[in-house]
Amino acid sequence: MKTLKIAALALLALTACHSNTKQNDAEKAETETAVSTAMEIDDVLAKADSLVNTEFTIQGVCTHTCAHGATKIFLMGSDDTKTIRVEAGELGSFDKNCVNSLVQVTGKLEEQRVDEAYLQQWEEKLKNQTDEKHGNGKTGCDSEKKARGETAGTPEERIKDFRTKIADRKAKEGKDYLSFYYFVAKKYEIK
Repeated sequence: MKTLKIAALALLALTACHSNTKQNDAEKAETETAVSTAMEIDDVLAKADSLVNTEFTIQGVCTHTCAHGATKIFLMGSDDTKTIRVEAGELGSFDKNCVNSLVQVTGKLEEQRVDEAYLQQWEEKLKNQTDEKHGNGKTGCDSEKKARGETAGTPEERIKDFRTKIADRKAKEGKDYLSFYYFVAKKYEIK
């Protein structure tokens, strides 16, 4: 009877150990699948208009973490002209060690539209000196501007540039706004 109990315990331990191996293998396969199914930044930006309000996983190299509490990071695609802002959302903030690392983020793509009403509100905030400050100077966050493809410096120059771009888009596509896409994170992992 004692031998039977020992054999049963050994079998149970062996089964548990084998089960853990299978579970670990399954988790590893799931992680590998997630890595291979994560969208590259270039692809996200190319298809952004059709991906708005969709939850999926992206990955890219983090080029910058927002200095004001790490509530935003910027992920780069194949080069620094293909960058997307990622907001921490409910996560609160990102680990500052994200910079210069491959980061995988699961979340939702959102669209920010810049139109004449947006620009007028921005001008009013500048006039009243209630405009939010981003970056280290009056010109705004360089990473944010790069993600939007902006080249203008001061807020006034940026507004003027946006108006020119809106007029061009309206003439070409009939849309009187600019679309800027960003990602809101639900979870992330530094690879």
